[in-house]
Amino acid sequence: MERRLAAIVHADIAGFTRMMEGSETRTFRHLKAAQIEVWRPAIDAAKGRIVGTAGDAMLAEFGSAVTAVSAALDIQERMARFNETLDPEQRMNFRIGVHLGEVIVDDEDQNIFGDGVNLAARIQALAEPGGIAVSRAVRDLVELRIEYAFVDGGEHKPKNVSRSVQIFHVRPAAKEPVAPPAPAAPPPGATVMANTTTRMVPQITLRFEGVDSTNNKHGFEVTLEKLMSRPEGMVIGRAADQCDFVLAHPTVSRKHAKLMLSGEALQVEDLGSTNGTKAGEQLLRPGQPAALHAGDKLRVGDIELQMKHL
Repeated sequence: MERRLAAIVHADIAGFTRMMEGSETRTFRHLKAAQIEVWRPAIDAAKGRIVGTAGDAMLAEFGSAVTAVSAALDIQERMARFNETLDPEQRMNFRIGVHLGEVIVDDEDQNIFGDGVNLAARIQALAEPGGIAVSRAVRDLVELRIEYAFVDGGEHKPKNVSRSVQIFHVRPAAKEPVAPPAPAAPPPGATVMANTTTRMVPQITLRFEGVDSTNNKHGFEVTLEKLMSRPEGMVIGRAADQCDFVLAHPTVSRKHAKLMLSGEALQVEDLGSTNGTKAGEQLLRPGQPAALHAGDKLRVGDIELQMKHL
């Protein structure tokens, strides 16, 4: 059996049982049309493959998180046009979940199994009808088109999953509000009251981004608030089901290193990785953390990341 890293798309129709009860033949005909006219062209265009279908559910595999999300958006946009031809009670609203993780491939029929597939199904169940939900691993790797944005859907404890999973919904980007006109200048001699409104301190976000030796981009980001809530640290690695930040590269260990706060200092610690961790030019020994500052380079396996404040 082969193991590989894959971007997994899982989908099914909201309210499918009710639709089948209303009219089995019509619903089946619409489902087959959607598979042929919407799903297959969108997945083929993104160079993915349909692994299988079962009833209203569909499972597809892609070589990268970027192409998987692109296909999911294409599918939902095509489905919106497809549904315009149907009566409201017949419209098919797919929930789509996208996750990046290791899968086991059956050599006989190329079916895929494993935690990555199970998590994609759990994330799909948390998506909105007609919407897309992704794992944090996917969100950290994908930059959406300008008309869409990731919206934090919070942490969830899916059934039969040992750790909580943070999801993000893909939604149309909110338009920037139009700024109100500046107040007119007070007339001469008028008394001007001071504005005593307290300004909120902006939340500090740390962005790690860079490339590997073949110039493929990698990155993730985290807020100081999140790090403060996790005194044990947040793990960087290849295994999406065990790490907070996923770097999809063969030189990265399943659990490679971790970030943590010590007082007000940000630190990185190697977790006994195979290919090592560097903070600047310092090669870290397992269990001996080193400080990181804005502008510093963090090397994880073959990936060199630079840290900056957003």
